[in-house]
Amino acid sequence: MAHIKGCPLAQRNNQNGTHSAMNFATEKLGRIGMLRMFGLVCTLALAACGAPGSQSRVDPVTGLAPAVVPPEVVARYQSVQDADIVIPAVAAGYLTGQNPRTEVYYYGPDAPGTIVVDPYARVLYHIHEGGRATRYGIAVGREGYGFSGDAVIGRKQAWPSWTPTKNMIRREPDVYGPVAGGMPGGLENPLGARALYLYRGGRDTYYRIHGTNNASTIGRATSAGCIRLFNQDILDLFEQVPTGTRVHVRDAAESAIAEDPMVENAHGLMVPIASLPEDVQAQIAAGNIPWPKFVPAVGVTAPDPAATDPATAAATDTSGVFQQIN
Repeated sequence: MAHIKGCPLAQRNNQNGTHSAMNFATEKLGRIGMLRMFGLVCTLALAACGAPGSQSRVDPVTGLAPAVVPPEVVARYQSVQDADIVIPAVAAGYLTGQNPRTEVYYYGPDAPGTIVVDPYARVLYHIHEGGRATRYGIAVGREGYGFSGDAVIGRKQAWPSWTPTKNMIRREPDVYGPVAGGMPGGLENPLGARALYLYRGGRDTYYRIHGTNNASTIGRATSAGCIRLFNQDILDLFEQVPTGTRVHVRDAAESAIAEDPMVENAHGLMVPIASLPEDVQAQIAAGNIPWPKFVPAVGVTAPDPAATDPATAAATDTSGVFQQIN
């Protein structure tokens, strides 16, 4: 199935007829029915968006595309002065695949202003007018798969404090026990520069969309936490969404309908199956993933050490994985 939702604006042409059809379908179908219709339109629109095989190949071991990261992308992730804190730049090696913030076309059933979180594809969309959206790469912790459906942003916080949950302390007392009393906001805090707190029915769901203290985690599953973005990206999203903003978190069935078939590679990054060599695709189709499963480290880490020195990061960590990740 073609991934029209993730198709950059520059690659998509002649969308008006498709958009009208989707608007009509939205009035007639529920969410799952709408997503199934969306899948059919995606298939018909392959030629407009570029067939999966024509996209840049991703190394199945490193998860990195061979192309150099465009300078305009790197420029969006330079260091940022935020009040009295300097947020480090993101190393270019992490700005590959779905990770960087990108403007895309979006023909799903969600109204403009909505945030759509897909924990399974590890992307987040902020929906705009005219069938467009901003797509952000995300990291997903264990708690990120424990909630689905609709909620609203009930609270926003800059440089939030963080306290591990009782379940986290019970599971890994040696890791989380020392910080059981909480951590103040700052670069070392796992919630990063900003946090959006999701509420349902007036109650806190304990589901968060937030920044990170380690850029190397973005695009990957992590041992704990909810939904995290690069700090530069959560700053961008935070300024655009007021309290009361609707958030929809996809379940696995919705993700399978709406997104390209994906696979987690050896370093924990989600890559389109169609971007891999045909022999690797055949192995995956047969139920054989030809690399060991990525296992995230457990812990509360300090800020990504290479983020303050992108050149060193690119030279010493070409796989995009640091020894310790959160």
